[in-house]
Amino acid sequence: MGTERVVIIRPRTVLAVTGLVIAVGAVLWVSYTARQALTWVVVSAFLALALNPAVEYLLRRGHASRRGIAAAIIYLATLAALVGLGFLLIPPIVDQGGGLADAAPGYVHDLTKGRGPLGFLETNYHVVEKVHESVKGGGAAKFAGGASTVLSVTKSVITAIVAVVTIAFMTFFMILEGPAWIDRFYSLLPPDAEPRWRAVGSRVADTVSGYVTGNLLISAIAGTASALVLFATGVPFAMALGLLVAILDLVPLAGATIAGILIVTVALLTSVTAGIIVGVFFVLYQQLENHLLQPLVYGRTVQLSPLAVLISVLIGAEVAGVLGALGAIPVAGTLQILLTDWRDHRRKDAPLPTEELQPTG
Repeated sequence: MGTERVVIIRPRTVLAVTGLVIAVGAVLWVSYTARQALTWVVVSAFLALALNPAVEYLLRRGHASRRGIAAAIIYLATLAALVGLGFLLIPPIVDQGGGLADAAPGYVHDLTKGRGPLGFLETNYHVVEKVHESVKGGGAAKFAGGASTVLSVTKSVITAIVAVVTIAFMTFFMILEGPAWIDRFYSLLPPDAEPRWRAVGSRVADTVSGYVTGNLLISAIAGTASALVLFATGVPFAMALGLLVAILDLVPLAGATIAGILIVTVALLTSVTAGIIVGVFFVLYQQLENHLLQPLVYGRTVQLSPLAVLISVLIGAEVAGVLGALGAIPVAGTLQILLTDWRDHRRKDAPLPTEELQPTG
């Protein structure tokens, strides 16, 4: 008979495991409950990392004697630029957006009657009838919640205003106090490990900052170029549609494709020629953005393969929607930095292979 093995579990081990499980559960519960506030914190951190290089530049050049002055200069300059851009673009965008909303029923009417460049969808494929059949029977129930919809929209508007104000103040305080907080964190580490993690933190900050600023720049280029092409081809509401392209282009991979489909559809409603020209433009611009602009703007900071980018965006979108898709690439880049550092550190600490003794004689 074989000997039986007795496993002794100490009470301290049971308590430690139980405490760990409770702590993880508490963290997950707090994260889920405060997910909106945590979202604002993440957005503020991204914006602070995007503005921090400009603050550091002022300090290095001696244009500001203290970090508070440099942070205030960059923050106020950014706000002034945004306000000026808003006064310049918002009135025509609102006007064109309202015109686009007013023109939408006419587009739908032409499609319903089988007229216009997209009229063949109704005459050949009976798209309108199929849409009516898919929503038939649920009309009364949809209109029953009108009051709740108004309340929901009002709540969303108020939440958006609070979010903008909160993120604005939080971003400034992160720019101002962020380095001090990071130094306090590094001071808690063992002295021999502090240089390593400072280097890792610097690489992570460069990755996030490079991605955020690069993505904003590329989206601005996409929106401006699209608006110019739409204006040149005579497509109405060019500025509003260009803004839509810029916003959608912020989402990696899928955003530009969705924007292209929407804008080409609107161009086709104007004329077949305009639709073809705009479609060719989007195909060519997508190649230019993928193979030239992205490598130039943030290729050195976010070194991820296209497959890694696609997987990251899909997982981020599934976990946190549009915000998850926006933050997927910097998160993936951060994980890549941590894994690379762990691999290099492990190889450095690995014992060297012993040489085999050669026989003498």
